[in-house]
Amino acid sequence: MTNFVPIFPLSLVVYPGEKLHLHIFEPKYKQLINYCIENNKPFGIPAVLNHSIAELGSFVEITEISRTYEDGSMDIKTKGIGVFKILELIKELPDKLYSGAIISRQKNFNNGSAVLMKKIIEHARLLHKNIEAVKDFGKPDEDLLSFDIAHHIGLTLAQEYTLLEYENELHRQEYIKRHLAQIIPLLQEMESLKRKIKLNGHFKNLEGFDL
Repeated sequence: MTNFVPIFPLSLVVYPGEKLHLHIFEPKYKQLINYCIENNKPFGIPAVLNHSIAELGSFVEITEISRTYEDGSMDIKTKGIGVFKILELIKELPDKLYSGAIISRQKNFNNGSAVLMKKIIEHARLLHKNIEAVKDFGKPDEDLLSFDIAHHIGLTLAQEYTLLEYENELHRQEYIKRHLAQIIPLLQEMESLKRKIKLNGHFKNLEGFDL
């Protein structure tokens, strides 16, 4: 199914279910937001990677206008509601400052493994413990999906985009599992190295090796 959506390209990845707060100040995007509010329509946030608009993006709905300023700029709250693929960019629209795109909606299969997700959450918390960070995923553990923790595990923007490409939850879980399996040992090794550096220069009470 193809459709048209006004677009707001940003150098970030928005996932379905994610809450995103935005300050809208550019004239073209003030116009875009006002159009979406007046017509009760979502807009699209395609990811910008390497200074170009990527093929995939996310629909977001406006959930709240938190504040409107005298110059027409706004603070808004939005929520990701789905993923789309750009079929054609439309840079110029009649009487509009913003651009749009002809898109197709991407499918999403929530066919993940509860057992695997439990292990992922445990490892994510181990990661946070290693970096002395406290994260609240905002849901009970049994309700968490890969998209709920993806921004909290040290993925690069390119990796976050790769995760968006997977239509199956199980594939997303496997991708996150591999990432955590790589990064946690590196952090633990760095922590061990930090401790060794701190000890350097101090008197050490060590037993000699008995030949």
